[in-house]
Amino acid sequence: MHKPPKIGGGGADDAAGDPWAALRQSTAARIGLARTGASLATAPLLDFRLAHARARDAVHAPLDEAKLLADLSALGLPVHAVSSAVADRAQYLLRPDLGRRLAAAEAAPLAPRAQAYDVVFVVTDGLSARAVQSHAQPLLAQALPRLAGAGWQVAPLILVRLGRVAVGDAVARALNADSVVVLIGERPGLSAPDSMGAYLTWQPGSQTTDAQRNCISNIRPDGIGYADAAFTLVHLLKAMRARRISGISLKDSTGRLLPD
Repeated sequence: MHKPPKIGGGGADDAAGDPWAALRQSTAARIGLARTGASLATAPLLDFRLAHARARDAVHAPLDEAKLLADLSALGLPVHAVSSAVADRAQYLLRPDLGRRLAAAEAAPLAPRAQAYDVVFVVTDGLSARAVQSHAQPLLAQALPRLAGAGWQVAPLILVRLGRVAVGDAVARALNADSVVVLIGERPGLSAPDSMGAYLTWQPGSQTTDAQRNCISNIRPDGIGYADAAFTLVHLLKAMRARRISGISLKDSTGRLLPD
């Protein structure tokens, strides 16, 4: 009787009996899954359902704002929390447009802190609060010293409740920052419910489009690590300021560089 291949675990039996075992050590993708007839075997089916449940939970899970504010405060910069125009999580999922702008009264308190900043970092929960809860502070801990060492003027850190990427444009204008980096929880996937993205924009305005942004995606220990992401982020920021552009006109050349 034919036996379905085992789901790889990396052991000697896998290497001998499962041709996919070696490849599974290099990826979290679901490949060569065991089958029973025309259907998935029980083990990979349950694994798939668990991953799907974790992704759904990540979308709906709230941000622990007090803890994140405390984590960010430890970085040595002032931290301020503001809100997007979204009322709650349910509305956030239904109205992306409201998450792209600040609530009516939120820009005014930022105005007194405005000055000629080189960059402002905006942290917002996006579609995975767990991602920024876990990864925003470690990434900034790697990136901020690099920028300080290069003499950059960094604005206070801004935490936006229920924001989308474009909400960073409004924050940058309110603080008079030349560039903005938005750290946001990305849409959860079946192998990564806690992936964080960094979106970089040079001199954003009310008409800025996504084509004018650069993105570093999948920031997490099992994706792009904090040190590598910080290196790329700082490199892109320096290139943005030197060339006064961002987005599709600015290519990431860090693949040709060695981290310093």
